[in-house]
Amino acid sequence: MTVRRILSVGDPTLRVRAGEVTRHNISLPAVQDLIDDLIDTMRHANGSGIAAIQVGEPVRIMVMEVDNNPRYPYKPPIPLTVAINPEYEALDDRTVIINEGCLSVPLRGELERHVNLRVRYTDRDGIDHEQVLRGLTAGTWQHECDHLDGVLVVDRIDPRTLSTWEEFDRHHRDPFVERITRFEAEVGA
Repeated sequence: MTVRRILSVGDPTLRVRAGEVTRHNISLPAVQDLIDDLIDTMRHANGSGIAAIQVGEPVRIMVMEVDNNPRYPYKPPIPLTVAINPEYEALDDRTVIINEGCLSVPLRGELERHVNLRVRYTDRDGIDHEQVLRGLTAGTWQHECDHLDGVLVVDRIDPRTLSTWEEFDRHHRDPFVERITRFEAEVGA
C-alpha cells in the first residue's frame, strides 16, 4: 500500500489543468502504479474520490468509491471506478445544492451541482465507458473533474456557507443529511 501526500489548498499544482493520458500510456507501469496509489490514498483518507492532481500528478486520472464510508455515510454506494480522461455532459438543467467537502480543502460548504449526467471515460484496462449518473454520485464526478481542470470547491461554494468539518458536524450535518437523503430517494440514484 502506497499512500501519497494529498496537496492542500494554496499549492499551485492544484490550479493546473491536468493533461490527457494517451491510450498507449494507460498500460505503462508508472500509470498503473499511480492508479493503485490513488486508490490507496483515497481509501486511507476516507475519501469518496481523488484526482491525480491532488497527489501532484497533473494527468487526467481520477478514482471514486463509496462503500460504507465513515466520512460520507449518507452517500450512496459507488463501485470502485478508475476514470482516465473523464468527461461529462449535463442531461438537463436540474441542479441540487450539496454541502461538499474535499480532501485538499479543510472546509465544507454549499454549492450547486447538476443532478443528471452522461459520463464518458476510459478505465485502467483501456476500455471505454459511457453511463448516466444521478444525484450525489453525479456531484462526486463533477467534483473530481473540477480538480482535473484546476478548479477547487472554494471556487464554487457560496462563501456564506463555509464551515470547518467540526462545525459542519455540530450545526449542519443533520439537516443536510435529512434533506439530501430525501433528495436521493426522489432521484432514485
